[in-house]
Amino acid sequence: MLFAQVLSILGFASYPSALPIIQAEWQLSNLESGFLASCFFIGYVLMVPLATTLTDRIDTRQIYLCGGILGFTGLFGMGYLSHHFFDSCAYLIVHGAGIAGMYMPGLKIIADRIKVGEVTRHISFYTAFFGIGAASSYLSSGLLIDAWGWRIAFMCTALGPLLGGLLAWLGTQRLAHEKTWWDIHFDIRDAFPWARWQRVMQVKEAMAYMLGYAAHSIELFASRSWLVAFFTFAIVNAPGGSEFPLTATVIATLINLIGVPASILGNEMALRLGRHRWIYIVMTGSIVSGLLLGASVGSHWTWLIALGLLHSIFIMADSATLTAGLVISVPEEIKGTAMGLHSVMGFGAGLLGPAIFGAALDLSRAWGHDGWLAAYSSIVIWSLFFMVYTKYILWKNSRHFA
Repeated sequence: MLFAQVLSILGFASYPSALPIIQAEWQLSNLESGFLASCFFIGYVLMVPLATTLTDRIDTRQIYLCGGILGFTGLFGMGYLSHHFFDSCAYLIVHGAGIAGMYMPGLKIIADRIKVGEVTRHISFYTAFFGIGAASSYLSSGLLIDAWGWRIAFMCTALGPLLGGLLAWLGTQRLAHEKTWWDIHFDIRDAFPWARWQRVMQVKEAMAYMLGYAAHSIELFASRSWLVAFFTFAIVNAPGGSEFPLTATVIATLINLIGVPASILGNEMALRLGRHRWIYIVMTGSIVSGLLLGASVGSHWTWLIALGLLHSIFIMADSATLTAGLVISVPEEIKGTAMGLHSVMGFGAGLLGPAIFGAALDLSRAWGHDGWLAAYSSIVIWSLFFMVYTKYILWKNSRHFA
């Protein structure tokens, strides 16, 4: 399932890697370019409530395989058929819907089958492997774009989710209690299960983790969507004697890879220090490193890459902690629904991130600035809001700080 997840998001960075090229080719503004990145998350948010709710009722492998087919369709359509901003929105939405059928359902496949040991460790490895998949996506997309152009890159990486869906289908077995599509009665309420979501939101601890995941996702996905564009700008505007030794996509690959051990070790630190305390430490570090990164354009390449790596470490160090905290804080009978709502809030916030970043970039440049500090400020501020709200309301006097 870890390998299947890496395959499933092989096309995740195809658009961010091609963003500077597509922006120039189609004459898009930063807001439009950011919105295209957000379309992936729109598709994800529209599909994930249905996909995750159904994991409580039917064979999750069927959902995972269908997600792989959808992901392939969206990526291949983007590479082969897209011609302008509007049809690209549609293809990227389909891609996002496909990944919605794979990411959280894949975690459910694991959670339903592993009942021994510290379950949060299994979850931390699964969430960390998203970083390996994202890094692989940046690297493969960059190489393919350099060799054959962005359209071929999309069509090649489209094979990833299709192969991931097949691997999960062939490599795992249906559980005895799981039904198939034709054995259940579909209800439109399965798409947005408000009653079950209310049960989840009544669990104060779960609600806090979901809000934290939302703040985390705004920063994570905005940063990932604009990372190649940021380093492309930095390379072009590097001061004399500071020529970058690596391309923007290779830098983005390394920055995503560093998040893998950060996520796994972050969960271990949370087990020792307390989840709430660890989340606050990490978010504070993420805010500071993000602001420093945005303010450092024009600095020597060693400083910029070091800050990029540090920011990625802090972004990912609470990822597994937030998701694992949610999973272990809700009753078993609504676990799939809780994971779905968690994903809706996280990726719903994530869809805003790239557009917020692009809008801040446009506004700041309209006032005569380079825009990067304003852009990074616009995405790290949400973690500060989260810490203030939980510290004085949701987690006031929490035993987790003891």
